[in-house]
Parts: sequence; structure tokens; C-alpha cells
Amino acid sequence: MKEILESAKLLKNEIIRFRRTIHENPEVGDHLPETTKFVMGKLREFGYDPKEICDSGIIATIKGEKPGKTFLLRADMDSLPVSEESSCEFKSHNGNMHACGHDLHTAMLLGAAKLLKQYEDQIEGTIKLVFQPDEEGFTGAKKMLDAGVLENPKVDAAMAMHVHSGSPSNMVLYSTGPSMAGCIRFRITVNGVGCHGAMPETGVDPINIAAHVYLSLQEIISREIAPAEPAVLTIGKFSGGDAPNIIPDKVIMEGTIRNVSKEIGEFIFKRLNEVATMTAKMFRGEAKVEELSSVPPLNNDKELADEIASYIKDLLGEKAVYCFEGGKGMGSEDFASYSYKVPSMYFMLGAGTKEENPEYGYPMHHPKVTFNEDILVTGAAIHTYSAIMWLKNNK
Repeated sequence: MKEILESAKLLKNEIIRFRRTIHENPEVGDHLPETTKFVMGKLREFGYDPKEICDSGIIATIKGEKPGKTFLLRADMDSLPVSEESSCEFKSHNGNMHACGHDLHTAMLLGAAKLLKQYEDQIEGTIKLVFQPDEEGFTGAKKMLDAGVLENPKVDAAMAMHVHSGSPSNMVLYSTGPSMAGCIRFRITVNGVGCHGAMPETGVDPINIAAHVYLSLQEIISREIAPAEPAVLTIGKFSGGDAPNIIPDKVIMEGTIRNVSKEIGEFIFKRLNEVATMTAKMFRGEAKVEELSSVPPLNNDKELADEIASYIKDLLGEKAVYCFEGGKGMGSEDFASYSYKVPSMYFMLGAGTKEENPEYGYPMHHPKVTFNEDILVTGAAIHTYSAIMWLKNNK
């Protein structure tokens, strides 16, 4: 089966074309009409019968002649509202950008779809290919799950891959157990009473209230969470007022809670609500707290992760795979929602360092981030080989 990597190399130029087409036409959020049309068209070309089970949520299955379990491979398709500043000739010009590599994820899974057709006689069971929207907004996985992505046929295990800018090309990184943080995106609306700045006593200043709320929230992490417990509370948006001499009637604050423990995240959100509403009341105003979206911490099933890692070592060699035992990054990923339903494995594929090429190595979400396209072949082969081998060894 090791010839799968060689077969993938023969598809390199085609997979690169997939990636560049998607990269030039990035779409944001949960409605990705052009990307969906492109992906479904390619799957039909390869001989699949893809289904759109929710808006921009695609599944396609391939079943071998021998019966067996079902293994799910997932790619995300959405981009970010970032204006691209890279130097690549196929850069986006529509104000959005695939700055997190989802164009590579989609292209690699399309490459795997074509490879799987070549190796269909080796499949002992069913492989379900999943292309999902809105990973960035943390709604895509939940919508796919609600639409029944794990049923018909019932999924027994799932795998996803993410490129990683700044790591050596084709280096595979993974962790077991809690591997990425959960995230709660929230909005705090502080309502006061607008008035002229020369007569503040006639109104209720929401900027003053919001400033006190902001400072008070820092106490939750520093004094209510154990120092050994990873948790972060960030306010990234603070908006209010239109004129320098007018006190507005409303301030909007938005931010995120990151947590490795689901229970800690729920506690922080509860306390955030209490602190915001009570602080506002103390200063004669009101505050409303809303959860905009959320994703739980990601858990890699240890047995599955180590098994898949062994297959990747077969393909790439022992030194190409590195396990962070118990590693906990504070970034978040909505594939986490799958990991609470079925045994799941999520890993990172190195996409280049500045030592390899000065254009590589920018952080994900950066407007200049550039990924090494050579890894597309590796990703397609990993998907293909891992799925086939897992089904073969887990009858």
C-alpha cells in the first residue's frame, strides 16, 4: 500500500490546481455557493454521488466490495474576511482570504477522493468524505452533526487534518487527549442613557460602565481560576460612540473565552455574565451577555491517534511524526464537536518555515501567510492510506 504516496505524486499538478481555484475565490461563513459547486462538480467527475446535507455541507461515500466499518475524513472549506497581501500569482482580490489553509484542506481531500477510486478494491468498509462550511465561526461542525453526518452509514471513527505554518514541511504533529482549547465567543451590550458630554449627570455613561466591566473581567482568570488551569479571556472588540463630545447610549464588547476544561469554560461564562450585569447595575446601566457561538475542547482518542500515527510513519518515516503527549494549544477547532460523538483524530501537517523559504512561516490568519504546496500530495496520501488501513485493521 505504500505505493499510494507515489500515486499521489502523479496527481500533484491536479491537486495544486484544485487548491489555486479555491484560493482565488474565497468565501466566508456558512454559505459557500461557489466552493460547494466546485467541490461537488469534482466529486461527480471522479465518480461519486455527493449530497449537500445542509447549506454548503457536502458528504460523499465510497464503499469497498468487502463489508466493514465506516471511517470519516473531514475538510473545512471556509475562508476569512482578510484582505490578502501575499505575493502569490493566484491571490484573492475579493477582500477575503484563505489565510488558515482551508483551501489546502479541501484540495487534499479532493485528491484523496480521486486516489480512493484508484484503490477502491482495497477498501474494507466505507469511507465518508465530508466537506464542511464555517469552521471559523464554530457553526459548521454542529450543523453537519445536526444534519446527520455521522449516520447512514453510521460513522465509527473520524479524522481531520490542518496545515501548520511555521512547522517544517511534511512534519506531522499531534497530541493525545485534550489537544486544543474550547472557545466561547460572546457579546456584551452595555446600555446607558446618551447625553451631551458637558452634562454627564443627565445621562448614564455606557463607556464608563464598559471600562469597569472590562477591568473587572480580568479578575476572573487571575483570582478565580487555578494558575495551573489553562484559560484565557480576551476582549477583542470595544465599540461605542460617534462624536467626541457626546456620551452614547450603548457600547458593544465582543471577545472569547478559551479553556481546556469544558466545565471551566462554562464557569467563566457564568461569572462573566454575573460580573457584567452587576457592574452595569451598580453604575445605573444595564448589560446583556450573549453567546455568539462555541466549540468544546478537542479530544484526540489516544488509541485511534496512535494507530493513525503508525500509518503516517509507514508513509513518511518515523522521524516525520511527532507526538506532544498531553499537549494543549489554546487555539480552537470546531472538529472538536465530532470528537464527543465518535473516536476522533486531529493532526497538524507542517506547511513550511522561513528557513525553507522567506515567504513561508507567517502565522495563520496573517494577510501574508503562504503555504508550501508540496505538502498537498502528502496530505492526500495520508487521508487515503490512513482510512484504508484503519478499516482493514478494525473489522
